[in-house]
Amino acid sequence: MAKKRDERIVKSSGNVFADLGFARPEEALAKAKLMHFISKAIERRGWSQSEAAAELDVPQSDISNIARGRGRSYSLEKLSGIVHKLNGTVTIEVKVEKSKERIALYA
Repeated sequence: MAKKRDERIVKSSGNVFADLGFARPEEALAKAKLMHFISKAIERRGWSQSEAAAELDVPQSDISNIARGRGRSYSLEKLSGIVHKLNGTVTIEVKVEKSKERIALYA
């Protein structure tokens, strides 16, 4: 007799990294979104990975990793710096108690 598969459907939290049990899911999602933004910006410019690496002054292997979504080892600062080199801006929002401020990085 064939085993019956457990086919439960579980509603997502909205963050796949949280759903998968990552230690810092918000950071992982932010990195994934930055990598996607970078990849799309490179694609829109029509650059090869080698051209992107030269233009952005990063190793070609970094561009390859970012394009494949394998950038978990990259810091938010490094990814933000690449966005800046693409003439983009990364903004963070800080909230402490009732105080809130938006801060542009690499503006």
